[in-house]
Amino acid sequence: MLRSRFVSHLLAGALALAMPALALAQNYPDRPVKLIVPFAPGGATDILGRLLATALGERLGQPMVVENKPGAGTVVAASLVAKAPADGYTLLGANTTLTLNPAIRTNLPYDPVRSFTPLGLVADMGLLLVAHNDTPGSTLKDVIARTRAAPDKFSYGSYGTGSSVHFGGEVLKSTTGMQMLHVPFNGSSPNLTALMGGQVQFAVDTVVASTPLIKAGKIKPIAALSPQRLPLLPNVPTVAESGYPGFDMGSWFAFVGPAGLPAPVQKKLEKALADTMASAEFRKKLVDLGLTPSWANGDGLRARIERELPVMRAVAARADIRVD
Repeated sequence: MLRSRFVSHLLAGALALAMPALALAQNYPDRPVKLIVPFAPGGATDILGRLLATALGERLGQPMVVENKPGAGTVVAASLVAKAPADGYTLLGANTTLTLNPAIRTNLPYDPVRSFTPLGLVADMGLLLVAHNDTPGSTLKDVIARTRAAPDKFSYGSYGTGSSVHFGGEVLKSTTGMQMLHVPFNGSSPNLTALMGGQVQFAVDTVVASTPLIKAGKIKPIAALSPQRLPLLPNVPTVAESGYPGFDMGSWFAFVGPAGLPAPVQKKLEKALADTMASAEFRKKLVDLGLTPSWANGDGLRARIERELPVMRAVAARADIRVD
């Protein structure tokens, strides 16, 4: 009898503690939600993040406010979200660096799986090798020959150390034997601005950020790093068809929150994402940007991250990509 009462008191106490959290989760969201974008304004992740923030804000009934937190190859932003309260009011516009950083950094302040609640995979993004208009050569074969002949003369920009485009550039170098110094910038906008200004002769960046500048004649494309040609730039050959079959380096965009999000909050966010991605109008916006819609729920995103981690570690070891 005493034991039964003791257990009842324990259960009542646990329920009393859980009720406020449950009520908060059921009322979620009752204030603006913050979306942390790990790059400077103007890049593909920022453009996509702002599109999704607008659409999700409408579905959630509260504004979603974008905050750009570039730095350390997205480690700054990811750390901020990993340490944020697990209440659904701080989310991360994550990308491929969730699987790249563990492959090239030994002391990450977060775990790519255990530190986050995966909410959904949104899109795949093609990457490009682009050049300053005055840089000699217009094909990948030209670039390889020129950089091999003068290894100290050429450099390429990326939108951050350890980013997918840095990874793509280094794998491109190790695969083809081209010689270029890597120069990291905090985002696509500063990366491509440096390219146009001649601070670097080449850059690796996304199709989203590069295409407007290519079409305006401000930079020139050399090769797509994707396995197939990009719909927005059908005349640009791939690395694979330029003599390196099987070459495939890309990027993806996803949403995650801090680990331990309450189940009702997680479900609400997943449903808002799923409904947004089911919209033909929204999917067309992604395609028009040069993205490939690629919806997967939280479980699907977690599976992709876990599948890619060992693959990226192997690629990093083979290409000798290290940050620390």
